[in-house]
Amino acid sequence: MAAEGGRVRGMRHRVPKQERAFAKTLRANATDAEIALWRLLRSRRLASMKFRRQVPIGPWIVDFVSFEQRLIVEADGSQHAESEDDKRRDFNLPERGFRILRFWNNDILLRSQSVLEMIFESAAPSPSPVCAPDGAHPPSPTRGEGKEEKSE
Repeated sequence: MAAEGGRVRGMRHRVPKQERAFAKTLRANATDAEIALWRLLRSRRLASMKFRRQVPIGPWIVDFVSFEQRLIVEADGSQHAESEDDKRRDFNLPERGFRILRFWNNDILLRSQSVLEMIFESAAPSPSPVCAPDGAHPPSPTRGEGKEEKSE
C-alpha cells in the first residue's frame, strides 16, 4: 500500500496521529543535549549508521533509534533519575528487540566523544568466539591438536 509521497509501507504499524504530533513537538523542543547528540548522529555521521530522532515505538517515544542496529539512545536529564516510566520502557523495549543506551545530558554536552565511542562499541558486532580474526578456526579439542606428546 502506498503512503504519502509515493513511499511504500511494508509491515510497519501505523502510528496514531496524536503520537506523531507529540513526537514532532518533541523534535521542535529538543534539549541542548538532544540537539548536540543529533548533530553527531544525523546523516549517518557515526559509522554510516542511520539514526532517527523522537520516534514512536509502541507506546513509547524514544530519543534516537537505529532500526538497522536495533539500538535506542536516550538523552536523560535529572527527571529520569528514579523514573518508574523509564523502568517500564527499559523492560518493554528489549522485549521488542531493542538495546537501550542511556546517557546523562551532562555527559553528552561535556564528554561527547566518549558517548560516541560507547554508541559505536555497542553497535559494533561482537567477534565470533569460533573464528580467529584471520578467519581460521581454532583446533578441535576432540582431535587432540595442540597437545604435546610425552616422551618416555
